[in-house]
Amino acid sequence: MTARSQQSDQRPEAPSNALNKDGPVTYKTIIEPFRIHSVEPMRMNSEAERRAALEVAGFNLFALRADDVLIDLLTDSGTGAMSRDQWAAIQHGDESYAGSPSWFRFLAAVQDLFPFDHVIPTHQGRAAEKILFSVIGGTGKIIPNNTHFDTTRANVEATGATALDLVIEEGHDPTSLYPFKGNMDLERLEALLFEHHEQVPVVFVTVTNNSGGGQPVSLENLRGIRAVCDRYDKPLFLDGCRFAENAWFIKEREVGNADRQVRDIVREMASLADGMTMSAKKDGLANIGGWLAMGDAELAQRCREVLILTEGFPTYGGLAGRDLEAIAQGLSEVVDHDYLRYRIESTAYLGEALVASGIPVVRPIGGHAVYIDARALLTHIDPLAYPGQSLAVALYEAGGIRSCEIGSVMFGLQPDGTEVPAALELVRLAIPRRTYTQSHIDYVIEVCQDVASRAQRLPGYRITESPRALRHFTARFAPISSTN
Repeated sequence: MTARSQQSDQRPEAPSNALNKDGPVTYKTIIEPFRIHSVEPMRMNSEAERRAALEVAGFNLFALRADDVLIDLLTDSGTGAMSRDQWAAIQHGDESYAGSPSWFRFLAAVQDLFPFDHVIPTHQGRAAEKILFSVIGGTGKIIPNNTHFDTTRANVEATGATALDLVIEEGHDPTSLYPFKGNMDLERLEALLFEHHEQVPVVFVTVTNNSGGGQPVSLENLRGIRAVCDRYDKPLFLDGCRFAENAWFIKEREVGNADRQVRDIVREMASLADGMTMSAKKDGLANIGGWLAMGDAELAQRCREVLILTEGFPTYGGLAGRDLEAIAQGLSEVVDHDYLRYRIESTAYLGEALVASGIPVVRPIGGHAVYIDARALLTHIDPLAYPGQSLAVALYEAGGIRSCEIGSVMFGLQPDGTEVPAALELVRLAIPRRTYTQSHIDYVIEVCQDVASRAQRLPGYRITESPRALRHFTARFAPISSTN
């Protein structure tokens, strides 16, 4: 994101940009640690065209044609720009079915940060989840997490197990400024393991906590979780999708870590766990890929058996050699301090601008996205009339911005078919890595300000078609008439 040095009165000042190796500089501009090498055209469209596209899509932003989207903040998963060196690495891709040199480069890159003995490549993170939970899940089992994200919860529940969220109380309060709102509630975890020891096969922690606003987990909390797991002889796994962003927040916010290298913080996070699932489409800086890793040889063998049935041979796991090469290079780039500083500060630029405009967002601002509190903004819409969906539709109609509802559409439907309001009603503006400039982000700010100014006139929505699992991907909606 390219920031102008002159800010309008309605925009927050960007944080100081510490790019000088001899000490921080005081310039306000957030400068990218890269230059643009190639460009991709965007098709401009009118509000009338976007309104028509919404009708065709059943008011589900996942169903829109990407060509009809101006600024795509639906997800940061696999949507970023790969670097020159990643594209060069792709040319080294070896497509041998078994034992490719690309596999060994990928393995070394993963184990450099996460020194687990067994690394199982998959085509993306949800495949790793599917494999793991099909092996250790099942009816009557309970999988605790700080907060499960959508595919994690769905893969747990698909086995008949219960996905249980144990985030701390501050994680339920969008206005709280607690620096590690992704932390797990250790007392509740201890009580769960004491009362249901035999039913819990694993404890999971998502870093950063996506469903709760991209909030980080502290090393102190991870150490505490590790201690509880040790007392009850339970393995601890990380959902590591945004591990580098989490490590950067630890460096910035947790006492005793300011002078540490992010790479070393990541290794300490890994040392506290017994395994991990990973989508390399996030902090792997790749467009596809992921892995499942662990220290338990017996569990790894059982998981590889499922892998071979569903994904591919253990040295490619559903990925081309070129993809393995891109991930390996991405893992060396994502822990670069200049990149992470730019990533976190540029996301904060958007979030603080919305705060300055009076738009309620989850604070502190997360690393990969800004989360608008739709429940606080659209107070006239009942949670089961989906205020997050209403806001997301309005942002697209007004300015072609595609975002993602994270609320009662995504999490309201329970395994028994009942529906309850979600803990939070959010709209996530997920920023693809190394993709948009500041003029794009300033445009997003203006559109958000416009929609917020007429928020009380936005309608609620009802679902007209819906699958049972992961309904937010394919459900269809209709606006609720004010006369109903």
